[in-house]
Amino acid sequence: MTHAIRFHAHGDPDVLRWESVDVGSPGATEALVRHTAVGLNFIDVYERTGLYASQLPATPGHEAAGVIEAVGARVKGFAPGDRVAYAAGGGGAYSQLRVMPVERLVKLPAGIDDVQAAAVMLKGLTVQALLRQVHRVRKSDTLVIHAAAGGVGTIAVQWARHLGATVIAIVGSEAKANVVRSLGADHVLLLQDDWVARVRSITRGRGAHVVYDSVGKDTFFGSLDCLRPRGLMVSYGNASGPVPPVAPLELGKRGSLYLTRPTLFHFISTRSALQRAADELFDLVGRSVISVRVGQTYPLQDAARAHRDLESRQTTGSTVLLV
Repeated sequence: MTHAIRFHAHGDPDVLRWESVDVGSPGATEALVRHTAVGLNFIDVYERTGLYASQLPATPGHEAAGVIEAVGARVKGFAPGDRVAYAAGGGGAYSQLRVMPVERLVKLPAGIDDVQAAAVMLKGLTVQALLRQVHRVRKSDTLVIHAAAGGVGTIAVQWARHLGATVIAIVGSEAKANVVRSLGADHVLLLQDDWVARVRSITRGRGAHVVYDSVGKDTFFGSLDCLRPRGLMVSYGNASGPVPPVAPLELGKRGSLYLTRPTLFHFISTRSALQRAADELFDLVGRSVISVRVGQTYPLQDAARAHRDLESRQTTGSTVLLV
């Protein structure tokens, strides 16, 4: 027996409970992983509240790092003692032990510790998908990045600057603005100001090439208004709530805009795609092109407190739950 955080009903953070669970033994192509660090993400909140469907009772969590304790009979390339990490769908990471298909695991380079890995796997792979696959960012691009002081945002700002793009970062407080300035953002705007007008001014009325919006309902139409004709709106989160239904005419009257709603797991669905994305991410982290900013850590048993702080915008950078 081992322990995990589970919820038996959707609701506020108080539904999260520390419970005994039986994880079983690994199958032929699986590994038993002892977690050392687990990443906290807004998708965990969406599943806890019921915004995203999950079968109850459920264990949250989509990224973690740890050590392999046992492998199945047909596993090749992985062995007990290997340090590994993953970003995977289906939840289950808020646990001490977990059985995982080895095709979803990646080995950790020596230069990346477990806390860094838990902080960067899902968020870093998300940024790789956003900046390298959803839209291949070029030096000539001007990008707007919402929630730029968050876990995904801090990585996105650094990666976009590495690619040579002009970065307009939007944050919720002056303290967070200072964090993002230190990462090299070209312009930092406060959410409570008239950020749409500021983006239009910075771009001399032309608008941005791409807006990356993880906030959702509260910023969606403002984000559309920041784009130049034929610009791309990338809506990839719902921190303020889901975006209401949108008439396609809204895109046309703003300049024949493009709109996409990507989900990471469609971009790393094969073993080869996962490994390519992880290799690119680990290379940039290893060369200190990307600094993994772990703003706060909590014991895994205190997952409810971590959720409250994330939802109330009290966190900066990535949050890691220590096992």
